[in-house]
Amino acid sequence: MLTQLSVQNFAIVRFLELDLHAGMTTITGETGAGKSIAIDALGLCLGNRAEAGMVRQGADKTEITAQFDISDNTHAQLWLKQNELLSDEECILRRVVTKEGRSKAYINGTAVPLAQLKSLGQYLVSIHGQHAHQLLLKPSQQLAIVDQYAAHPQLITEVKQAYQAWKGLCNEKELAEQQQNELVAQRQLLEYQVKELDEFALQNGEYQEIEQQHQCLSHSTELQQTSYQLSQLLGQDEQMNITDMLGQACKSISHLLELDPKLEVISNLIHDAHIQVEEATSQLSHYSEQLDFDPELFAELEARLGQALELARKHHTSPEQLPELHQNLQQQLNELSQQSERFEHLSEDIDKAWQDYLEKAQKLSKSRERAAKALGKLITKEIHKLSMAKAQCEFALQSDAQQFTNANGIDRVELLVRTNPGQAMQAIEKVASGGELSRIGLAIQVICSASILTPTLIFDEVDVGISGPTAAVVGSMLRQLGKQCQVLCVTHLPQVAGHGHQQMLVSKQQKKNETITQMQNLSSEQRLSELARLLAGDAITPSALANARELLIED
Repeated sequence: MLTQLSVQNFAIVRFLELDLHAGMTTITGETGAGKSIAIDALGLCLGNRAEAGMVRQGADKTEITAQFDISDNTHAQLWLKQNELLSDEECILRRVVTKEGRSKAYINGTAVPLAQLKSLGQYLVSIHGQHAHQLLLKPSQQLAIVDQYAAHPQLITEVKQAYQAWKGLCNEKELAEQQQNELVAQRQLLEYQVKELDEFALQNGEYQEIEQQHQCLSHSTELQQTSYQLSQLLGQDEQMNITDMLGQACKSISHLLELDPKLEVISNLIHDAHIQVEEATSQLSHYSEQLDFDPELFAELEARLGQALELARKHHTSPEQLPELHQNLQQQLNELSQQSERFEHLSEDIDKAWQDYLEKAQKLSKSRERAAKALGKLITKEIHKLSMAKAQCEFALQSDAQQFTNANGIDRVELLVRTNPGQAMQAIEKVASGGELSRIGLAIQVICSASILTPTLIFDEVDVGISGPTAAVVGSMLRQLGKQCQVLCVTHLPQVAGHGHQQMLVSKQQKKNETITQMQNLSSEQRLSELARLLAGDAITPSALANARELLIED
């Protein structure tokens, strides 16, 4: 629950520090005094939108700090643990807004994004504003009320996930259908290109080999003549050749080596040269013998080279890159084929996803139907206490997978009301007056809040349009709720204020050129005076005090 709220330089508040307790706390004050200002400040601390105008005139920044006891709040503890922000059994939220409109948020001293502040806030406080009953006129809110009472978040999540899966597949198919003609043309082109390259079947490195072989055949005559001449020069000319000359050199250097050992290195070089030349002569002779011009092979090579060059030109690449291009085009064709196969199976997948969604949505519908019946009876019972003794409420649930399919299921909920016997049940916006709408809305808020049991519930002038005995019943309802959780209630009705376990007074003072709002806890005697003021105005009479004493409920 909320244990302390500290407000600095917010709107017309210079400094305010409230120590709050369990039970029902009522907040009263003169019109225009700023009774809702603490609620607005708390809302800012829970993640509401910040504006520069919230900073008190003349101040650099506003700072709001809210301290909560979460020792019994398992949901908040789990959230803090999952986000690595858990600190003992307390939780401190802080929000700072500068006069330029910049905002910072903190949880237990750690700076956090605003979204985290909002996410945690839902487990700490639930605020019901004075215009909340107007939302009852919206079908979406009526459905939300049934879901809130039913308390089936897991079912709602499953339906949303199933809907998103089904919708995602439908969107995928729609996009695929739009692209189908383009993909068919692209696939046909790839099939032609891959088939052409398949038939040519050029392997990695093959073009270089063909090119080299073609060059050899093109110059076969020159190779034969020159290699023959070279082999003669090296060793096969009987009159003079390098091999014989090196042989003579070897003999001469061997003789000199006997005279001077320092010539050993030179001797080795000459002998090595002799051996190398002999080896070269042998291999060159063998090479020359193998050379044979093959016209058919030459024609085949020339044709393959020409085809490779033509394909390379067609695909804007080099002949050496054709094997890699071939592989890439084949991969693209495979991917397109997979897309085509995926498209063929999409309809089947969509049907399966739809059946999954429908099954989960129907399960949610049944849960809603049970909750709607029970909630209608409870609301009827509560509004009978609120001077609507003959009224009846019920939630009409219509389930239709063709009309209402969305992420929230296949249901449409309509809140029907009958305010007088003999009338037909009609939509609430057609039947209920402003006061009746307020009472029905309040009954729903109390019932749903009790079912959710958020640790702290705030009612900000939700009793507008209610007076007399009905107001006393509202006060009693809120006091009963205060026994289950912490309730803060901003009210202008003494019948409601008198039911609080505690009461705070909001006052506004003029100091020099500024207006300052203050709040104070009231003692029992002070509460009597405040209730009497609410009853009779500023002129408090003994009769008003006596009436106030009757209204003040003390355990």
